[in-house]
Amino acid sequence: MALNPHILTWARDTAGLSVDEAAHALGFKNAYDRTAAERLEALEAGKEEPSRSVLLKMARAYHRSLLVFYLGEPPHIGDRGQDFRRAPGVKAPEYDPTLDALIRDIRGRQGIVKDLLEQTEPRRVDYVASVTVDVPPAELAHRITDRLGFSLAEFRQQATVQAAFSYLREKAEGSGAFVLLIGNLGSYHTNIPSGVFRGYAIADPIAPFIVVNDQDAPVAWAFTMLHELAHLWLGATGVSGGRTDTQLESYCNSVAGEMLLPNREMNELDFLRRASLQETIEAVAQFASGRKISRAMVAYKLLRINVITHARWKELDEHYEKEWIAAQAQIATKDRKEGGPSYYVVKRHRLGPALLDLVKNSLSEGFLTHTKAGLVLGVKPRNVDPLMYTAGMRGGQ
Repeated sequence: MALNPHILTWARDTAGLSVDEAAHALGFKNAYDRTAAERLEALEAGKEEPSRSVLLKMARAYHRSLLVFYLGEPPHIGDRGQDFRRAPGVKAPEYDPTLDALIRDIRGRQGIVKDLLEQTEPRRVDYVASVTVDVPPAELAHRITDRLGFSLAEFRQQATVQAAFSYLREKAEGSGAFVLLIGNLGSYHTNIPSGVFRGYAIADPIAPFIVVNDQDAPVAWAFTMLHELAHLWLGATGVSGGRTDTQLESYCNSVAGEMLLPNREMNELDFLRRASLQETIEAVAQFASGRKISRAMVAYKLLRINVITHARWKELDEHYEKEWIAAQAQIATKDRKEGGPSYYVVKRHRLGPALLDLVKNSLSEGFLTHTKAGLVLGVKPRNVDPLMYTAGMRGGQ
C-alpha cells in the first residue's frame, strides 16, 4: 500500500519535532554517505518507502496510531470535534498526547468504516443531528427510548452490569451506531484514566461512532454510552469528561439520567436530606445496585434535585473514588495470579458486534484487505482471522 509522504512530514511537525530531533528519536544513525537527518528527509520527500518497522517507530515517537500513516491526506483538526470537557472562558484541560493519539486513531477507523458503508450499504442514520437542546431532556429521553426499543425493566433484569451494558449496546448498534470500548492505544502502558476522558462521539450520519472509556468502572459504561448517544442526536462531535457542567454536557447527562433513572423514582431517597454520611452511602449503594447503575450517578442526581448539598456530594464522590482505586489494585493483583480472559475474548468485547460483523462481511466480499481490517480492528493483519472466527460465533461474541 503506497503511502503519502506528506503524512510523514505532517506527523513529525505536529509532534513538535525538528528533522534532527525526530531522526534521533527514531534511532537513525549517521552513515558514510548521509546523515540520520538526511535519511529521514529522503523518506519525507517520497524518495524512499518506509518499512513497517520504521512506521511503528514513527507511531511511537510522534504519538500517532499506525493507522494514520495509511490515510490519503493529513486529517483536518476540525474534523475531530469539540472538547466538551471545558466550559467557555475556562482554561482547557492539560494536553494529553495519549488521548490526542487515541482520538486520531478513532477518527481513522471511523473514516475507513464510513468508506465501507458508502460502498456496500448506502444509508443514513436518521436521528443524527435531528434535535437541539431546545427539546426538553425528558422528551429526548423518550424519543431515544422509542427509537432504540429500549426497556428499562429488561435492562435492570440482566444478571450483571456488564450484561446490562451489552443489552443497551445491542439496542444502540441496532439503531445504526457503532459502540466501542476503548481506553488505550493497545496496551495497558497507554491506559487513559476516566478522569481524562469518559467518552467520545462522532456525529456522522453514515457511520456514527460512540467510544466509551473502558478504564472507567463497568457500572458507568451504560450512562456514558447514553450520554454520547445524546451527542449523536444533537449532532455534536467531541470528547466528554465527567466533571464539566457546561450547558450541553448537563443536557446530555440529564437525557442519560432520565433513561436509566427516571426522576419519579428519586422520591424514594428524599429521606437523605436529613441522613448522615454513612446512612447516605448505604442507601445509595442499595438503591443503585438493583438498577444496574453507578452510585456516583445516583449521588449526582441527588445533588441536581437538591436532596443533598454540594458538600455532601463531594464527600460521596471522594468515597467512591477511593473505593474504585482500591478495587482496581485488587483486580490487577488477582489477574496477575490467576490470569484474565483470553486476548481475543477481551478484544471482541471491546470492539462490539456491529463493527466485527461489518469487517467480517467486507472481508468475505472483497471490499476490505486484511491490512485495512487490522487497522479498523486495532490488531495486526495476521490476527484478523483468529479474532473474527475464533469459536465461530457471530461477531466473535
